[in-house]
Amino acid sequence: MTDASDWTDSVRRVGPDGPWEDALGSSRAVQLPNGLVLVSGCTSDVGGQIAAGGPYDQAVAAFEVALDALKELGLGREHVVRTRMYLTHARDTDEVRRAHKELFDEVRPATSMLIVSGFVNPSLVVEVEVEAYRGGAE
Repeated sequence: MTDASDWTDSVRRVGPDGPWEDALGSSRAVQLPNGLVLVSGCTSDVGGQIAAGGPYDQAVAAFEVALDALKELGLGREHVVRTRMYLTHARDTDEVRRAHKELFDEVRPATSMLIVSGFVNPSLVVEVEVEAYRGGAE
């Protein structure tokens, strides 16, 4: 049987990158020894400022936050295998879908889009999660 510390010592973490990760005791991203990378929910709130514009702009900014976390682990958009988009309004699906297509059309990750009742900051209308895979990881 493998000691848990052996496994956790090989996990790489990015963050915290903002006040929420610090307050929750979480990481922006976690890379597992098998090459799977999980990126926590990301919004367009960067440095306390929410991206100007509507759902499209918030989605692009949120995905950029997630992709920046992947970049810190040496991965890029081409490594993304799954995305999840959480929206507060069904009327925003077309704009968020457009942002996703522009960013991931060539990659074609498995994707979910869900409508939720809201976020901690009511000015936010989109939150995204990303999973990526580094093939050949040990």
